[in-house]
Amino acid sequence: MDHGIWAIWYDIAGEHRNEYIHWFHEVHIPEKLSRPGYLWAAHYELGHGGRGKGYLALFGGENTHTFLNPSPGQLAKKQSPESRKFIGMRQKAMACILAEEARVDGPDAANRGPGLTTAPVVQIGNYNAPSPAVEDDLGAWYAQQRLPMLAKLPGCIGARKMLATVGVYKHAILHEFSAIELRELHFSPHEAERDDPDTWMGRIVPHLTHAPYSPAVGMRLWPAV
Repeated sequence: MDHGIWAIWYDIAGEHRNEYIHWFHEVHIPEKLSRPGYLWAAHYELGHGGRGKGYLALFGGENTHTFLNPSPGQLAKKQSPESRKFIGMRQKAMACILAEEARVDGPDAANRGPGLTTAPVVQIGNYNAPSPAVEDDLGAWYAQQRLPMLAKLPGCIGARKMLATVGVYKHAILHEFSAIELRELHFSPHEAERDDPDTWMGRIVPHLTHAPYSPAVGMRLWPAV
């Protein structure tokens, strides 16, 4: 199973977009997937909801050690001139290596793929909580309300609550949907609870500090949908 994810957020200047994406899809992703323990890859264009815009690359691995042997820092020292050129095009880049804490499959779980690849549409949040008391409440909300709701939500392929092995922001949540329209129809009403202090979500969210690209909604560029 894929219990680890390496997530990379970034932007690309418009004049470099086509050249970069061709390299990333045709050269970089196949090279990554040739390494031991790498199980899948996905590339998303952000900006279809939430506040994050730009791009998101996800690599799925057997566990977090897949991405630590060698680590990103070690890989950077061995980059080819071509890789250095294209990775140097990234702007406002941030990354984390995430370990799966809990997972649910939704009603559309059969639409995941190819293979273990994440869904055509994702929403990802990456954030910190200010205290153990807030983390207690946050964890209880996920376990008792949020993940059980997603397991029954029409259009939901699944969701994963994760913790950062490497990264500034400790918590992450990855939602997967079959289509952007289904996310808007069925999930957005639940997201509105963040603005209602009388809901469990509305009690927790004001305490959280989100990463620059969080939360972000992305539509998959690779593999093509």
